[in-house]
Amino acid sequence: MYKTVEETAIDLGISEDQILRLVYEGRIRSVYDGDQILINSGQFNTYFDQLERIKEEIEIWRNTPIPEDIDVKDED
Repeated sequence: MYKTVEETAIDLGISEDQILRLVYEGRIRSVYDGDQILINSGQFNTYFDQLERIKEEIEIWRNTPIPEDIDVKDED
């Protein structure tokens, strides 16, 4: 599904200027249909899914208790 720059900016909660800058830098894939720039919204769904997965992994890592020290006796 393709969205306009304005619709994408509203969905992401950032300004249209920022969206256009990302398009011109090549960070956002887009097509130009002669009138306007259209952005594939599927790429953001994948990105946000990955971002959520990373946040979950960080929370799991933070909540994992640190193992107790093993008391190793030096026998030398």
